[in-house]
Amino acid sequence: MQGLVDKELCSTDKILKPDFNSKTGRELLAFYLQTKFKQILAFDKKYPMPIFREVSPDFISRFSRRLINNPDKRFLISITGESAAGKSTICREISKVIEQLSMPVTILSTDNYFNDISALIAKFGSFDRLRDSGYDVDAPTSFQLDVLKSDLQDLADGLDIKCPMYLPNGTGVSMPKAIDVKSSKIIIVEGTATMYEGVKDVFDIKIYVETDDEIRKKWFIARAVEERNQDVQNALKHWEYITEAGQKYVKPYRKESDMIINGKADLKYFAQILEYIHTITNNFV
Repeated sequence: MQGLVDKELCSTDKILKPDFNSKTGRELLAFYLQTKFKQILAFDKKYPMPIFREVSPDFISRFSRRLINNPDKRFLISITGESAAGKSTICREISKVIEQLSMPVTILSTDNYFNDISALIAKFGSFDRLRDSGYDVDAPTSFQLDVLKSDLQDLADGLDIKCPMYLPNGTGVSMPKAIDVKSSKIIIVEGTATMYEGVKDVFDIKIYVETDDEIRKKWFIARAVEERNQDVQNALKHWEYITEAGQKYVKPYRKESDMIINGKADLKYFAQILEYIHTITNNFV
């Protein structure tokens, strides 16, 4: 992939920048991007550990129509997948590349939209006891989906927002309008709630991160013990819960994704793909 990046950067065969305000100009851009994305997919198929597991057959044509017919709205991209599939790791890599390339991208997590359950935690004594009582933290009803949808629509229209902030300290506190979120040209939203009814249709591109269960379990336990100071027994108990929740709330939306990517993919290779996309979208004279 680095070879493709270098070739693109060194190429003297530049494209005259079309007038993106005209439909003809946007059609030219759409055709150009279609060609380049097919090139990426062809390269990826030959890679020892491909990042693209599946791509919807009509994705490229739908993306092109969106680019041509509705150019003023921001692009909203969702990244979902079961817990410990690698969503956050991939988003961190995106953030790193964004910073290096100064790309106009905003990243938002739907974890910020959990309901405030501080009163319930106080009642039961801890989050774990609340979970054990039957409270389903990953259910659609456990999120502020109406607020999330409204915020996403505002971002798509170019409006900056203030999103909630859910405190990950076991208190269950959610602070309304606590985080400033800029409406950049591209907005990436990570989390299971991106695919729930009433929210999923807001997105232009839906990405599903998939990783084998044994690897997910290893990552989940390590994160729970090393980063969240849980004991192994409680971590295993919570693993059972999130496995069941994933089957119920996340996997059914796999088939609705535009692309399924490998959560165990080489991050350096993934960064090179992002760099290539940045290069081809700016390779005009």
